[in-house]
Amino acid sequence: MTKFALDSLDLAALLSSRVCHDVISPVGAIVNGLEVLEEEKDAEMRGHALALIKSSAAEASARLQFCRLAFGAAGSKGAEIDTGDAEHVTRQLLADERTKLEWGVPRVLMSKNKVKLLLNLCLIADAAIPRGGVISVASTGSGDEIAFTLDAKGVNARIAAAIPGLLAGLPEDGVVDARAIQVYYAGLVAQAAGLDVEISAQSEHVTITARPAAAPTAHENDAQAETEAQTEKAQAAIRA
Repeated sequence: MTKFALDSLDLAALLSSRVCHDVISPVGAIVNGLEVLEEEKDAEMRGHALALIKSSAAEASARLQFCRLAFGAAGSKGAEIDTGDAEHVTRQLLADERTKLEWGVPRVLMSKNKVKLLLNLCLIADAAIPRGGVISVASTGSGDEIAFTLDAKGVNARIAAAIPGLLAGLPEDGVVDARAIQVYYAGLVAQAAGLDVEISAQSEHVTITARPAAAPTAHENDAQAETEAQTEKAQAAIRA
């Protein structure tokens, strides 16, 4: 079956839309808090407004820092990213009163696309436990033999029916919108990184694995080169 091909400009536009969606809520809360400060004289209400501004600013910063690594080039001049930076932005984004993050990936310099894939898989794992829970992230091997395993455990843990198709580049109805672009992009990055992603679900437990793909054919090599070029164009369009 022929994989869905998204124009690089459309990919960049949809990823930008996703980033904007992620920061609209906390930025809006900051604006609301500032309006309260301008109009409110009660000391207690002003204190609540300042607390809202502080928490919302921290949330917006966390989301932007994560998106910078997961979707953009993050100002990196090389082909590798420190996994310690990946852990830091993931903890800022995901670890809260509802969700506990257990990070078991050693701190090393790792291929840029592999780190981007790991971060995007963390987003999929987080979406799998809408009521919170525990996300465990681990890796085995190194270099070209690196593999990732993410376990998401929580009440009503599940994977949306469209996600496997999006990861495989086969979206439902042949359409990718701003809501689906993150998972579709994760599939593109996985292909560029030479990894196959699989998802399995049991009662209150979702497992996501990314393992080295089988040796590609000449046709698949050409397709991967095209995918890498498409991904790089999209990253350049939203480069920090």
